[in-house]
Amino acid sequence: MTYKAAGVDIDEAERLVDVIRPLVERTRVPRMMGSIGGFAGLFRLDYDENIFRRNYREPVLVACTDGVGTKIRVAIDAGRLNTVGIDLVAMCVNDLICCGAEPLFFLDYLAVGALRPERIAQIVKGISDGCARARCALLGGETAEMPDFYRPKEFDMAGFAVGVAERSRIVDGTNMEPGDVVVALASDGLHSNGFGLARRALLGRGRFRLTDCPPELGGASVGDELLRPTRIYVRPVLRAISPYRVKRVVRAMANITGGGIAGNCRRVVPDGLSLRLKRSSWAVPPIFDLIAAKGPVDPIEMMRVFNMGVGFVMVVARHFAPAVMNRLRRAGERCWVLGKVREGPAKLQWA
Repeated sequence: MTYKAAGVDIDEAERLVDVIRPLVERTRVPRMMGSIGGFAGLFRLDYDENIFRRNYREPVLVACTDGVGTKIRVAIDAGRLNTVGIDLVAMCVNDLICCGAEPLFFLDYLAVGALRPERIAQIVKGISDGCARARCALLGGETAEMPDFYRPKEFDMAGFAVGVAERSRIVDGTNMEPGDVVVALASDGLHSNGFGLARRALLGRGRFRLTDCPPELGGASVGDELLRPTRIYVRPVLRAISPYRVKRVVRAMANITGGGIAGNCRRVVPDGLSLRLKRSSWAVPPIFDLIAAKGPVDPIEMMRVFNMGVGFVMVVARHFAPAVMNRLRRAGERCWVLGKVREGPAKLQWA
């Protein structure tokens, strides 16, 4: 017997390195060392006349990991694999910046049923695009051919991001106080959460096909909406807070993923304080209304599962909120005042 006869093609694995090499190289930054194909990725911390000593007195490494969930199922069924890699990067780096960290590099793990380099290159293209948007290096990854676990066209993936933050500038919610302003940044639709429910409501009970264009979506297809990539907030958020003594201005930040607005915002609120959020401060995008109608899904459950149009939240000192919001808007973000911080036992309340 051969390994190929057992379902794993070593020759294709070696060819994959050549196919994805240019996709990885486009994310190269000066601090990267070595080239693709080694046993580990190398990243210098002293590049450009000891940049870390000049910019960081007490650098703290920050790391996180995430996946894309069953959004992958939609990508497979639609035959569109070039965007879920953006989602993978976004889910990690949007978490990373919540503490004020700058992303440095990204690693990916890809498990496939059959190793087809050109097909995998589409996925890696998305990862590369995401890294470019987040300005982090795609430092390395692993592709595992696992025919006994996945069908030929099926795959799963996980991502890992590493960044750095100055210890004195880490955002952790401890400086939050009554009167602070809660600023919302708009999402680009579902992002990468709640797809088990979204698929069941739209493709199951709703009986939509991915190519259908219901009038509620204004000309977009169901597949277009479900596969819209997760917005990456790295550049606008870091630019908005960079001129300030961060802990004096930005009290807390939250990436709105699984658990919705309430579930994620509660994680950054100290005891004794409460976020009073105004539900009427924004218009919910049509895709969420369509899911709620076709499920049908209870409004409380919708708010527990989905971001409902709010992709990222910043709690900002009252006097600095207008300036921070202006910087976000100049960077292309849609943002608004979602609420205020008050004293109270409940960490979040809707007004």
